[in-house]
Amino acid sequence: MPHSQLANPECPLGSDSRQEGIASPKQRLTSLISGNFGTHRGLVRMLLGETEYLAGRVNQFLQPDLAATQRVVFVCLGNINRSAFAEGVATSNGLNTASIGLSTSTGNPAFHMAIDTAQHFGIDLQAHRATDFTDYEYRPGDLLLAMEIRHAHRLTSLGIPQEAIALLGHWATPHRIHIHDPHTLSSAYFRTCFSLIHSAVRELAMDCRKTGSPCVAT
Repeated sequence: MPHSQLANPECPLGSDSRQEGIASPKQRLTSLISGNFGTHRGLVRMLLGETEYLAGRVNQFLQPDLAATQRVVFVCLGNINRSAFAEGVATSNGLNTASIGLSTSTGNPAFHMAIDTAQHFGIDLQAHRATDFTDYEYRPGDLLLAMEIRHAHRLTSLGIPQEAIALLGHWATPHRIHIHDPHTLSSAYFRTCFSLIHSAVRELAMDCRKTGSPCVAT
């Protein structure tokens, strides 16, 4: 009997068990999208965001005056995942900071997966409580850092000066103008999302120090 036809007691001839653990191309694609972009929609929005960036249509949100920035305010939707973590990273990097949500309930705690994931980066979100935009008071010198282009435009419609708004993902490695919401998504994407935010905030903090920004705590 040829070697290729030797019986394997753990993998009988005619059995598909030899394929167990080997993902199909579709499964691999789904896993890649889930871990790197959250969802198919997250992938599409990432591509659209980078297209907007390359076309120069978000230039107004890319070059804030850090030398005049007294406080960095991170913005997302619920203020229980992305912006909460960004605030924690900024605090650990010595910045005057706050965070808010565009559609949340003030007082909500951080999401449990955000708390767990943040611990891998040395950030404690146990005491975090959300702040809704309606409970936020804009101060001259605030720089609001949005996670998504639509959030940046929403802030302008709510009366925040355009020059006081920037897209946090412009500082991220890899570059990610759109940082998709990880809420209720996979733990793998939570790690990806928080890695992007962590790199962005650290880079932003270095730029603030280079420019002598007053947002650097003394």
